[in-house]
Amino acid sequence: MAATFSHSLRSLKADGFRRSTIGLFLAVALLVCWVGWSLFAQVTLYEVTDTARLEVGQEAHPIQAAVAGRVVATHLVLNAEVQAGDVLVELDAEGEQHSLAEEHASLAMLSSQLVILRQEGGAEEQAGREEQRAARVALAEARGQSQGAVADLSLAKEEVGRWSRLQERGYVATLDYLHAKEKAQQRQTTADTLRLEVSRREKEMQTREKDRAVRLEQLHSEVKRLEGQSAATTQAIERLAYEVDKRRIRAAVAGRLGEVANLHIGAFVLEGDRLGAIVPPGELRAIAYFPPPSALGRLRPGQPARMRLTR
Repeated sequence: MAATFSHSLRSLKADGFRRSTIGLFLAVALLVCWVGWSLFAQVTLYEVTDTARLEVGQEAHPIQAAVAGRVVATHLVLNAEVQAGDVLVELDAEGEQHSLAEEHASLAMLSSQLVILRQEGGAEEQAGREEQRAARVALAEARGQSQGAVADLSLAKEEVGRWSRLQERGYVATLDYLHAKEKAQQRQTTADTLRLEVSRREKEMQTREKDRAVRLEQLHSEVKRLEGQSAATTQAIERLAYEVDKRRIRAAVAGRLGEVANLHIGAFVLEGDRLGAIVPPGELRAIAYFPPPSALGRLRPGQPARMRLTR
């Protein structure tokens, strides 16, 4: 018996379970790959719907007349490209333009008058300052002369008193006393005259300042009145310019003219009339509708899709 199985025992000993280990490793590797594929593999699913619509990126913008008027120029050409702000239709604005020109002329005249009045006011203020300085110098000089005359009068009175005491004692002749008294009287007259001159100059300076203040106030009032008229004229110009611009029908957006009205020079349009439509540039989009049960958890933004159009 031992000799019978000797070859089998040697074969098993030489194999050492190598083939079994390799087979087990391959089975485990296949199992891991299958589990990974089942967890992470992506399977393409298709959802089909027969409800959809085509849209562009932006809606078409209608071209409408803001006011009623007669057409004097039209630039509406089907399928033509336009930019935002391009004039497409021009309506008659002759009356508004004539009024606008009149208001501009009136504003120019008011501006000239304002310049003249402001220059006159500035010159009046400058002349007033110079005259006031001269009047103050003259008044100071008159006051100085008056004060000098008062001082001379005081000395003359003292001298008269001294001559009077000497005449009473018989030291001087009566004629000398009378001469001193006459001299004092003259100085009194001079002092009174200079005092009146100072008073006259003060009143004259006050009167001139009041008169100048009245003239300046009148000039300022006239300037304010003209400034008010100028502001009203400016508002009128802005309103008329807006009315003129309303008669220039412009493109609201850039795009192509997908619809135009059959207009000719001299045609009359009413306020709100549709004159055409502008189709803005943009991508064409297909908006499909899927029932919630089929879309929930399966559809998301950005997924690729295919569309088939039927006649």
